[in-house]
Amino acid sequence: MTFDTNQTTGPDVAIVETEDAVERRAREAYFTASQGQLIWARFRRNTSAMVAGVILVLLILIGLFADFLSPYDPTVAGRDKDYTNGAPQIPRFCDDQGCSWRPFIYGLKRERSLATNFRWVTTVDTEDRRYVYLFVEGWEYDIGPFTANTHLFGVDEGFIHLFGTDDTGKDIFSRTLHAIYTSLAVGTLGVLISFVMALIIGGIAGYVGGLTDGIIQMVTDAIRTIPIIPLFMALAAFIPQEWSAEMRFFFITIIIGFINWPTLARRVRTHLLVERNQEYVLAAQLQGAPAGHIIRRHLLPSFTSYIIVDLVISFPYIVLSETALSFIGLGLKDPVNSLGVMLQNTTSADVLLNYQWYFIPVFFFIALVMAFVYVGDGLRDAADPYGTASK
Repeated sequence: MTFDTNQTTGPDVAIVETEDAVERRAREAYFTASQGQLIWARFRRNTSAMVAGVILVLLILIGLFADFLSPYDPTVAGRDKDYTNGAPQIPRFCDDQGCSWRPFIYGLKRERSLATNFRWVTTVDTEDRRYVYLFVEGWEYDIGPFTANTHLFGVDEGFIHLFGTDDTGKDIFSRTLHAIYTSLAVGTLGVLISFVMALIIGGIAGYVGGLTDGIIQMVTDAIRTIPIIPLFMALAAFIPQEWSAEMRFFFITIIIGFINWPTLARRVRTHLLVERNQEYVLAAQLQGAPAGHIIRRHLLPSFTSYIIVDLVISFPYIVLSETALSFIGLGLKDPVNSLGVMLQNTTSADVLLNYQWYFIPVFFFIALVMAFVYVGDGLRDAADPYGTASK
């Protein structure tokens, strides 16, 4: 009597069947997945895009909750006249006097110094501990229709400046958080304006074609050739000086949005030129569907993922435009806190040599732009069915 030693029985058969079932369900899930699920599955395999996505989400949350995270009003209430151009204050747990379970910083002491001809000098008082507390009450801010005054952290007496202060005593940490929010707001509004104009103009050019397409393309090319810096220099000369910071903010945002729509409009036009001769479009035309209905219900959903990718990719360029214009003095100005406004303070040699903490917002600006770039690249690769990310 012979036995087949290669035959699997008992628990081994169950394990093989379980693995086959799992693999079969995975294949079924892949072939029945929606376009969004496929894009997400490809995007998750891109490690750099996932890391950038986490950083981007954190920066967005920081911007949205800037009022709660900021210990002081970045324009008024946070001014510390006794600590102008002050270095960052790092909380600590231990010093020469012992350790504490609660973090603390040192207080400040103003006194006249013989070395400075009896002028007032601010020095650090290592004998004065000021403890850091969570969820403290401070300056009031609005949350929709409600008003709150609770902040994430603060000290029991005086001020705490994690990123130091500027020449007016404003808290750079609070200003940086609000600058992130302002840059995100400018980018969002600019993208929305560009998105609406691109869909309308690019949709008409791609669907109608012919002479209409040619005229629209000439206008698009003319707008793309307009130099941004001279345009804003001319606009800045006509902006009334009595305009509030909010009016200047919306004006700059609208202008940036109107300038950045041609690139996205060309992409929309290209997709529509390819899709307008498909059978489902011809069927809708034969049934008497109007052009607006066909574009809205049939053509645009066919490449929605590409539009989303284009929006994400165009976002950092709008943020860069605002930052560059504010940096050269043609965009937003104080008391508005934006990354471009804060970068203006880093142009002097005195800051470079003596007040290096002014450059802290630069790192947040770089992180914000690079996060959008990597996320946009990851989404572009994931949305491409013929790219390497889909394999």
